[in-house]
Amino acid sequence: MPRPTKGPRLGGGPAHERLMLANLAAALFTHKSIETTETKAKRLQPHAERYITFAKRGDLHSRRRVLQSITQKDVVHELFTEIAPLMAEREGGYTRITKTRFRKGDNAPMAVIELVLEPVAPKAKKAKPAAEKPAKAEKPVEEAPAEEVVDEAAAEAAVEETPEAEEAK
Repeated sequence: MPRPTKGPRLGGGPAHERLMLANLAAALFTHKSIETTETKAKRLQPHAERYITFAKRGDLHSRRRVLQSITQKDVVHELFTEIAPLMAEREGGYTRITKTRFRKGDNAPMAVIELVLEPVAPKAKKAKPAAEKPAKAEKPVEEAPAEEVVDEAAAEAAVEETPEAEEAK
């Protein structure tokens, strides 16, 4: 959940900051990618991801909660009908911030914040090595015959080495 920040706000008071972040989020959902200052992008990210989480739920209550801050109905409709289905399998990380350049006028660091619309690649579950589990279960069973085979092989080798060693002498 976005936490109110201490210290100076973006653009003045807290009401102005809320309105500015809502407008940035509306622009992000409309254009799928926007360029803004790095500070604004970092402050926008939790808000935008929260709106997408509401849109993934898709019920009327979630739509009304998003409409409280983003008052443009067409943007909210696009969020719920187009963006949310693309994010359905993604469990978070709906936005990406990329630092780009410094603004010419005041040398402010700029960044591009964009929606991550690529399909999510499911991670392969780390399977425990199958060789270890059966080896532990079969190890006591196989040790006795294996030792006998080793002993027989060692005995045959010893028998074969003894006559050869005697012949060589």
